[in-house]
Amino acid sequence: MAFNHLPAGVHDALSPLSVRPVTHSVSMAHNQIPRQTGIHPSPRAVLGRLSTGAGRGTRITHTEHLPPRPGTHAHWPSAIRPEVIDAIRAAGIERPWTHQARTAEHALRGESVVVATGTASGKSLAYLAPVLSTLLDGSEAPSGRGTTALYLSPTKALAADQRRAVAGLAAPLGTGVRAAVYDGDTPVEEREWVRQYANYVLTNPDMLHRGILPGHPRWSSFLRALRYVVIDECHTYRGVFGSHVAQVLRRLRRVCARYGSSPVFLLASATASDPAVAASRLTGVPVVEITEDSSPRGEVVFALWEPPLTELHGEQGAPVRRTATAESADLLTDLAVQGVRTVTFVRSRRGAELIALIAQERLAEVDRSLPGRIAAYRGGYLPEERRALERALHSGELLGLAATTALELGMDIAGLDAVVVAGYPGTRASLWQQAGRAGRTGEGALAILVARDDPLDTYLVHHPDALFRQPVESTVLDPDNPYVLAPHLCAAAAELPLTEPDLELFGPATEELMPQLEQRKLLRRRATAWHWTRRERAADLTDIRGAGGSPVQVVEAATGRLLGTVDAAAAHTTVHEGAVHLHQGRSYLVKQLDLDDSVALVEEASPPYSTTARDTTAISILETTTEIPWGDARLCFGSVEVTNQVVSFLRRKLITGEVLGESKLDLPPRTLRTRAVWWTVTDDQLEEARVHPQALGGALHAAEHASIGILPLFATCDRWDIGGVSVPLHPDTLLPTVFVYDGHPGGAGFAERAFHTAARWLAATREAIAACECEAGCPSCIQSPKCGNGNDPLDKKAAIRLLTTLLAGAPEQPPAAE
Repeated sequence: MAFNHLPAGVHDALSPLSVRPVTHSVSMAHNQIPRQTGIHPSPRAVLGRLSTGAGRGTRITHTEHLPPRPGTHAHWPSAIRPEVIDAIRAAGIERPWTHQARTAEHALRGESVVVATGTASGKSLAYLAPVLSTLLDGSEAPSGRGTTALYLSPTKALAADQRRAVAGLAAPLGTGVRAAVYDGDTPVEEREWVRQYANYVLTNPDMLHRGILPGHPRWSSFLRALRYVVIDECHTYRGVFGSHVAQVLRRLRRVCARYGSSPVFLLASATASDPAVAASRLTGVPVVEITEDSSPRGEVVFALWEPPLTELHGEQGAPVRRTATAESADLLTDLAVQGVRTVTFVRSRRGAELIALIAQERLAEVDRSLPGRIAAYRGGYLPEERRALERALHSGELLGLAATTALELGMDIAGLDAVVVAGYPGTRASLWQQAGRAGRTGEGALAILVARDDPLDTYLVHHPDALFRQPVESTVLDPDNPYVLAPHLCAAAAELPLTEPDLELFGPATEELMPQLEQRKLLRRRATAWHWTRRERAADLTDIRGAGGSPVQVVEAATGRLLGTVDAAAAHTTVHEGAVHLHQGRSYLVKQLDLDDSVALVEEASPPYSTTARDTTAISILETTTEIPWGDARLCFGSVEVTNQVVSFLRRKLITGEVLGESKLDLPPRTLRTRAVWWTVTDDQLEEARVHPQALGGALHAAEHASIGILPLFATCDRWDIGGVSVPLHPDTLLPTVFVYDGHPGGAGFAERAFHTAARWLAATREAIAACECEAGCPSCIQSPKCGNGNDPLDKKAAIRLLTTLLAGAPEQPPAAE
C-alpha cells in the first residue's frame, strides 16, 4: 500500500465558518486600548498591548529585537549626468547610499550586477540612476532612436508602480526619457507608440515571451539600441517559473545579438543566498553581486506568535489550533484600534478577503468610523481599484490592509508601523521582504509571524534560530529541464532559425533535445539551421507560469459567465464533479467537468461542507542519478514516473472536519515524469528502531508528511510544489521506501536541493515531530491538509524512532551541491 502526498492544492482549509473568531475568549478588550492615531508608538509598546488579555502573552513564543542601523553615504559615479543627479536631489535625496553608488559603477562599466539588499533600501534608484543617465546620453545622438532600456517585473502592478516612480524622477529631464508600460492592459492604440518611440519599456516576462520576442521585427529599432535590461524582484523567478524565465532571457539575448546589441543585466533582489550565482543562472551571463546594505534602519521588534489549541478535533481525533486567519484578523483589529498602520500578508486571495471582513466586523463594535479604514488587496481587482487602495494607504486614509503577495513585490508602501504575516510565506527571503514593509524613516517597526497549524510553521515558532540565525535560501531553478527547454527551442526557431552556434546559448541539454524535436515534427532541419514550420504560434506551446496543459475554465452553468480558471494540474482535485469551488467569497458546486473541452460547469450554492479529493498514487524509478550509503540505508536522487488517479471525494463539516460521506469519481489517471529524492531502510534497521510490521506503514507515512512540510525551510519551494509517496515494500527497491518528488514535469530543482541537504532536512523533520506536544499526531507535525489517504495510517512515535535510526547512519558531511 502506498501513501501519497500530492502537489497542487486539494482543498482550502480555511472555510468561512472555521476562521470566525471567538471574541469572548481570545480577542483583547478593544475599548481598553487607547486610540493613538497620528503618532508613532514604539514597536515594543504596541507588542506589549497586543500581549495583554487572557492567554495572549503565552502565544508569543519568541521576540527578536533587531537594533537600529545607521546608513553610510557615497558619491555618485562621475559618469552619471549632472541633470540626473539634480533630479534625484529634487526628489529629496542628497547623496546615495554606498550600495547604490557601487551598483551604478558596475552598470556604467558594462558589467551585469545584482543588488540584493533589504526592503526599502533604495534598490530602484541604484539601477535607475545609470539607466536614466545612459538614456539621456542616447537621446542626444544625432540620428536614430537613441539608447533604450527594458524593465521586467513579475507583476503588472509593480510595473505600473515603477512607471510612476520613473515619471516623477525623470520629469525634469524633458523628452530624454520616454517611459511606457507595455503589457496585457496596454490599449491597442498605445502599443504602436510604445514600439516606435518609448526608450524605457516596462513589461513582464509573459509579454516578452508571447508578444515582444515573436514580433521582434516590429521591435527592431528598440532591440538594436538596447543597453540595459532591468530584472526587478529577481528572487521570485524560482522553480519552474524561474526556469521558463531563464530561457526567455536567453531568447532575448539571441534576438538582440541578431540586431547587434548585447545588453547589460541589472537585477534587484530581496536578500538572498549566493545572489550572483542565481542571477547568472537566470540570465546566462556573469553577474557581480552587491549584498552589503548601507541604508539606515530603525529598531525592528519581530515576534513569533502561535495560536492556541481549540476544543475542536480533526482527523483521527487530533487537536486543532485556532487558524492563523482568525488570529491575524484579531491582531489587525487591535492594531487598527491603536492607530497603528498595518499590512497583514496572507497566502491566499480568499484569506485576504476573510481577514479584512472579520476585522471590519470587529471594528464596527468599537467605532463605526473604523471599518471603512480596513480593506483587502489582492490580484483579480481592477487596476483602478488597486490604485485607489494604494493611494488610500499612502495618505493614511486606510489604517489596515489584508493583502496577498501582490503587495509584497516592491510596491512603494513604506511608512507602515507594523506587518502581520499570516502563516510562514515559504521562504526566509519572502518573510524578510514582507516584514521589511514596516518602518517609517528613522522609526521602529513591529513584525509578527502568526503560525499556521502546519509542521513547518510550528517548527519555526519554536526554533527561532532557524529564522534569525540562518542565511536566506538559495534560489532554485533548472533551465536545463527538458520540459521547459523544448518549447523555448521551438519558440526561438520561430523567431530566427536555430543554428549550431546557437545551441550552446540554451545549455548543455539542447543538443540531445534537437533530434527529439525533429522526430516529433516540431522542428525541421534545412541546410545548417532548424526551422519552425507549423502554422500555430510556437510561443503558445507553453505557459511560463503554468505546469502544462490548458487551464480549465470555470463557467457558471446558468449564465455562461466565466468565473475564472484552474490550472490543468489541479483540475482533478479541485473542480471534479461535486466539488465545492470558492470564488470571490461565494461558494459554487461543480456540476460537470469536461476534460476534453477544459470546462467546469458550476452553479452557486452554500453547502454546509467542504470537499476533499481522495486519490491513489504509484511511483516507479526510471533512473538513479546518484546514490550514497547512510549506514545500511540508502539515499538516492533520480528520475521517476508518478501515476496518480483521483478516485473519490469526501464531504466534511466546515467546522469540525467530520466526514459526512464519500462519493466515487471516474477520472482518468495522470502520469508525471519528474525528479525525486528517496531513502530506503533495511529490516535490521527496522528491528533496531523497534518499528514492527503493523506500524511500518504509519511510520513511513508520518515521516513522509513531516519531511514534505519541512522541506521549504531548505529549498525555495512551497509544500504544494512537491509530492510524496511512502511504500512499506517498493517493487523497484524491494525495501521500505519514502519518496519526495517535484510536482512539475521534468522537475523543478526542489528534490535535488533536498538530496544535497538531506542530513539537515531530515534532522529538522525528526525534531519537528518530536517537539510537537500532541500525543499521537496532529496538523502541527504529521498530518497533511492534502493527504490522498485521509491521514491514515500515521504513527508518530514509530516515525521518530525510524528517523532516529536513519539519521544515525548519515555521513558527517552532506554531499556537496553541484
